Amino acid sequence: MFCMKPQFFGVKSTAANIGSSVGNYTVEEFQEDYPQFFNSEGEFLGSPAMLAQIIRMANVSIQPDKWLDGWRYAVGLYVAHYVTISLRGYAASNETPAAAAASGALVGMVKAAKLGDASVTYDTAAITAGTEDWGDLNSTTYGQILANRAKLIGMSGTYVI
Repeated sequence: MFCMKPQFFGVKSTAANIGSSVGNYTVEEFQEDYPQFFNSEGEFLGSPAMLAQIIRMANVSIQPDKWLDGWRYAVGLYVAHYVTISLRGYAASNETPAAAAASGALVGMVKAAKLGDASVTYDTAAITAGTEDWGDLNSTTYGQILANRAKLIGMSGTYVI
């Protein structure tokens, strides 16, 4: 018969390397780490509300107790990645539904270009390769760096009783 003794409560989650800490990364820290996303007056180049939401997601997703000294770097990469994706489709406003829909189009590397009648073909395979494993992290340099760092962080041992 299985009997759980009080001295072992919480041992499974600790042994499993499952964390629950929440970070406290701020807009100010992001601006210091990634000034390219702000204009010369210090204003964010996209939607401030979206930036705040991305930072909230990052603080929950990138756990300080797993990343330790590399936490600020990792959370900054997370925010920069999702801000980049957000800015790709950002427009202060659009005049038509078609223009709004076009702002969310998936764009890859140029595969072929034609000068007469200006035709351009994109290869999105480079972006979507590996999506099964790392989702959209392959679509920006920041995401690729984060994914590679996460692989190293995730290499630590896990033992579940």
